[in-house]
Amino acid sequence: MKKLLMIALFTGILLCAAGTISAETTGTEIGNKAPDFELMTMAGETVKLSDFEGQRIMLNFWATWCPPCREEMPDMQKFYEDKEAIVLAINLTDMERNKNQVTQFVGENGLTFPILMDELGKVSTLYRISPIPTTYMIDSKGIIRHKAYGAMNYERMIADYEKMD
Repeated sequence: MKKLLMIALFTGILLCAAGTISAETTGTEIGNKAPDFELMTMAGETVKLSDFEGQRIMLNFWATWCPPCREEMPDMQKFYEDKEAIVLAINLTDMERNKNQVTQFVGENGLTFPILMDELGKVSTLYRISPIPTTYMIDSKGIIRHKAYGAMNYERMIADYEKMD
């Protein structure tokens, strides 16, 4: 049994060194590589998380009916403008009454960062979202560096963003 374990461990090390398997684990915890996804924006453009490789990202999950989500949006807009940061706000569209609510909310609040529509709930399921809002700060290598449950204020957004490379 001990020999078998040693052989398995050695084989794993060789495969990692050869690039056959990755040493990074994809997942939703701090230190994991953020799972890739593809969603449509409100404007009908297709966006993938991997499109932003090499850049720091604020990934936020929200809904119009969520009071803390609504509360953090002005700070998120200010953060987006001040830092020229990549902000991807994933609306839990499958939990909204209709898409018009999202469009109306975005217009009323002057939001200009990309709003991605998770119409089937696949990305929120992939990221195991509960509660909302949930925010991930992802570094330029695609690694999750910070994870926050509940509304973030501007100062926290800046602090978490600036800790990443």
